[in-house]
Amino acid sequence: MRTMTAVVALSAVATGALGLCLAGASAQAASLSFAGSLGNPQSTFEVPLIVGGTGSQSIIFQTWGFGGGINAAGTAIAPGGFDPLLAVFAGAGASAPIVTANLNPAGTSDTLSNYTTGFGLPAPGDTFVGCPPAGLVGIGSGAGSSVCGDIRMSLTLAPGVYTVVLADANYQPNAIFDNGTLGAGFADFTGGAFQTCNTNAAGVLSCITPSANFAFDVTSPTASLAVPEPGSLLLLAAGLFALALGTRRTGAACRARQQQGSTRRKP
Repeated sequence: MRTMTAVVALSAVATGALGLCLAGASAQAASLSFAGSLGNPQSTFEVPLIVGGTGSQSIIFQTWGFGGGINAAGTAIAPGGFDPLLAVFAGAGASAPIVTANLNPAGTSDTLSNYTTGFGLPAPGDTFVGCPPAGLVGIGSGAGSSVCGDIRMSLTLAPGVYTVVLADANYQPNAIFDNGTLGAGFADFTGGAFQTCNTNAAGVLSCITPSANFAFDVTSPTASLAVPEPGSLLLLAAGLFALALGTRRTGAACRARQQQGSTRRKP
């Protein structure tokens, strides 16, 4: 079994440098695939995500870097990367709150207790465990030595802008512990190294030193998905704000006409 991280009061930790290579991240599609490497265990990969469509959309996040597998782009991802943390925030920037479902945060890693409980819903299989489809990694020997470190997270999201955060399993957003914001920083339990440990059924602890590589998909059977071009996120946010403002003004004008005796239906 993996050692779980205790939920405690934590201070903010600065984000380190990031080395990144994107693979198969299309401008707009039903799936987006990302692959790269972190500069160090205190680095994060943060990508803005635009969810399109009308009404609530089913979005699935699947990591591959730890155990490997075939990603949504059809690329074979080799095992051997670090076991990741994945979290999703609503909006962009420091004030973006973590997405929640059933009052539980959309953020997990295999060293957090919610990895095997998901959002706390009673539905069978409602966990964040991502194997299968990702593969298992042997750490140690004997019973209990096959380890899953990848994540599968299924969310229902309204159209809008989100931020997807990927980090080492032990570099954890403080927002996970209090349903807070991205600006609350990170708790660093990495010890300055990429390392994955496992205790087998006999109680023997074994550790490996994985690479800094990561890979994950964002897919949806219904929504359009897009990553905004650099510099366009502020324009997008301004456009969404203008659209919302225009909608409110239109609604107010309609209500004013109704009060003046209009026979039109209420909008």
